[in-house]
Amino acid sequence: MPTLILVRHGRSTANTAGLLAGRMPGVTLDERGAAQAAALPARLEGVPLAEVVTSPLRRCRETVQPLLAARPGLRVHTEDGITECDYGDWTGRKLDKLAGEPLMEIVQAHPTAAAFPGGESMRAMQHRAAEAVREWNRRIEDEHGADAVYLMCSHGDIIKSLAADALGLHLDQFQRISVEPCSVTVVRYTRTRPFLVRLGDTGDFASLIPRPDRAPEASGGDATVGGGAGAP
Repeated sequence: MPTLILVRHGRSTANTAGLLAGRMPGVTLDERGAAQAAALPARLEGVPLAEVVTSPLRRCRETVQPLLAARPGLRVHTEDGITECDYGDWTGRKLDKLAGEPLMEIVQAHPTAAAFPGGESMRAMQHRAAEAVREWNRRIEDEHGADAVYLMCSHGDIIKSLAADALGLHLDQFQRISVEPCSVTVVRYTRTRPFLVRLGDTGDFASLIPRPDRAPEASGGDATVGGGAGAP
């Protein structure tokens, strides 16, 4: 079965503004995110990619653009199944304000019970993303063979849920996983089980340096819903 490279989009204007972007329009890569995307072709140099699949949201499409430019003829597809979680009424709100919502405790500690008002549940998010991956695995293998490698560009919570699925972790444990902007997570699928061979790899260790404003998940607090902005 194929090997899947999961790339989180580069840092976005919503990440730096502290907003839960969800599916809101007008969110683009910021300057750093554009630089992260520009570095992606070199990071993946030598890796033969059969196809590229992207979330329909602009920040993901912008992230894969340098890679597509560097590899003329590489086919790209849009997949609704790996689009961002529908955060409903939470979309576009400040994350520091959402931290006080009673639902946030459920999102952090018991995601399988979390459903966003006016949006989707976290169970539904993981299910449709995992189903999309399984369908693409079949398509890629049928067209390119069992040893093919392909890339999906998606979002923080989506990739965390897919990593949890690959590890056989209950969704209630997925907040223990962290994937920074433009990080690479790789799952090698086989007939009997998947293997997680990379997780949140950026090649940048700046996020490990102690600092006063370090991400909550690095200091024993809550996970950042939506994935956070990564290292400053």
